[in-house]
Amino acid sequence: MAEGPDTDVPLAGAQFAQFGAGCFWGVELAFQRIPGVMKTEVGYSQGVVDNPTYGAVCSGTTKHAEIVRVQFDPNSCVYGDLLKVFWRRHDPTALNRQGNDVGTQYRSGIYFYTPEQEREARETLEKHEKVMKKKIVTEILPARRFYRAEEYHQQYLEKGGRAGSKQSAEKGCTDSIRCYG
Repeated sequence: MAEGPDTDVPLAGAQFAQFGAGCFWGVELAFQRIPGVMKTEVGYSQGVVDNPTYGAVCSGTTKHAEIVRVQFDPNSCVYGDLLKVFWRRHDPTALNRQGNDVGTQYRSGIYFYTPEQEREARETLEKHEKVMKKKIVTEILPARRFYRAEEYHQQYLEKGGRAGSKQSAEKGCTDSIRCYG
């Protein structure tokens, strides 16, 4: 059920986190580079339709956001490290848009799995709002069912994007991320 919780189970000892920060391609690559991140997947969550397609999500009728689901080892990557990348990677004051990408699927969101993740997300939102001196529109909600996006979207920029120019997903890489390859 689309509006139910994410019932997928991470690997033993790992945890999940979900983030929406605009187009999922560049956000995914940023998370791939973090030591301790075991796996990233792009997909759709927070909507009202089961098994949405990219086209349906882009139409705005499904109410889904483009999401990156991160599976990480909390012994080598703390949730706060993921939050730092999330806040740096996008403009959390832009409602339903990031740059030229406009629509509710591009909204800013942190979707938590545990009360600890929720607490940390809210604390960092308050901190960033004070520093930015602007209203942050990031939604912080429980993680809902995650629908994996079509295969061609997975690790899109690492594979070369539409321009065929591969970008490094190597842990610790600091190369600039070119969002559309």
